[in-house]
Amino acid sequence: MRRSDRLPMDQVDVSRLARYRLLRPYLRQVVLEEALEGIALSDDDGAAAQRRFVQENSIENQEGLEAFCRYHQLSAADLQYQITYPLRLRAFADRQFGAQAESRFLKRKPGLDQVVYSLLRTEDAGLARELCLQIREGEASFADLAAVHADGPERATRGIVGPVPLDQGHPDLVNRLRTAEPGVVLDPFAIESWWILVRLESFVPAVFGPEAAHAMTQEMLEEWLEEQVDQRLLALSSQPSSP
Repeated sequence: MRRSDRLPMDQVDVSRLARYRLLRPYLRQVVLEEALEGIALSDDDGAAAQRRFVQENSIENQEGLEAFCRYHQLSAADLQYQITYPLRLRAFADRQFGAQAESRFLKRKPGLDQVVYSLLRTEDAGLARELCLQIREGEASFADLAAVHADGPERATRGIVGPVPLDQGHPDLVNRLRTAEPGVVLDPFAIESWWILVRLESFVPAVFGPEAAHAMTQEMLEEWLEEQVDQRLLALSSQPSSP
């Protein structure tokens, strides 16, 4: 919907949108539409956006595009808005938050680093100690023991977990992995009802580049959108109810 066509909030059935849990999504799109009004695409970017749109929606020809518009009740302006929306949204995020992306990345880096590790969980403390000795003495491989003795889902992967972000997991496990030496089986330790055997296989530090920058700008965009929607909702709640 173009700004000139957008319904004022006093003409929108707010209570019905709220009933269907559509009020926040609606306000989110209103905020985004206003934000994207000043974002234009080059001819090449516009053509690329259209190719991506028809591919993602399995539209094969002009007739298919017209049928798509009829089905979704889209005007030509609505269609163009949807086609260019992803690229303009990314451009807005880059323009609005790109300068802050690297500093946010550096703050978030400890949780963005990735690890691959071998894991074996058992409720038997004695078994955990025995298996640890077998691995250290070279009597059995971690993978073979995990496939037989692991009580968690790692049994299906022969103990291998990852690559996963380092901060995903129990805090005690995360802290041990942070200081672990790759290839060394740690002494068994308890987490809740489990006895844990773990060995760090590899550590993959997060690197700031285009992909990481995009992830950071998207995070900041989502936070900004939530704040904007909260403000709109607060404004709506402070308005007097209609008789």
